[in-house]
Amino acid sequence: MKFLVLCLGNIGPEYADTRHNIGFMVGDYLAAKFDAPRFEIGRHAFTTEIKHKGHSYTLVKPTTYMNLSGKAAAHWLATLKVPVENMVVVTDDLALPFGKLRLKGKGSAGGHNGLKDIQATLGTDVYARLRFGVDANFPKGRQVDYVLNPFSADELIELPTRIEKAADAVLAFGALGLARAMNIVNVR
Repeated sequence: MKFLVLCLGNIGPEYADTRHNIGFMVGDYLAAKFDAPRFEIGRHAFTTEIKHKGHSYTLVKPTTYMNLSGKAAAHWLATLKVPVENMVVVTDDLALPFGKLRLKGKGSAGGHNGLKDIQATLGTDVYARLRFGVDANFPKGRQVDYVLNPFSADELIELPTRIEKAADAVLAFGALGLARAMNIVNVR
């Protein structure tokens, strides 16, 4: 079975270690864990593939910047002939405490511009998304600065463990299905 893992972030070294790029970090972790070939530049994204328990996961890191993530989602779903129910989007979430994971199968974009664009482009809000909490520790009106800045020193200590848990959640989505994976991921 084939799955598409849409790892949201922004390209460029200035964004590399920012909260908004947690999707890229999870994708990079999965690629390294499974000794995947290097990410190759393709249409609207860098991609590579991993295999786990008989399933194939195409890791997609959009090159369209966050606000146009729908282009990459639509293109790679069509190109790989992966049904939308086999796609999981990995993204940051300000509404969750740092490192908290929430796996859902549908719902609003929650103010996230990447998710808004995916929903507008695909014409549906019914797709899996793994939200990675980055907290909302910023003064009013400073949301953009906050998500485009690196994690704090305290967060960096816990970040590798949290990224590993997010990667495990992605693999559970493929191996167990959305409902069973939600039961595991959302209780942590």
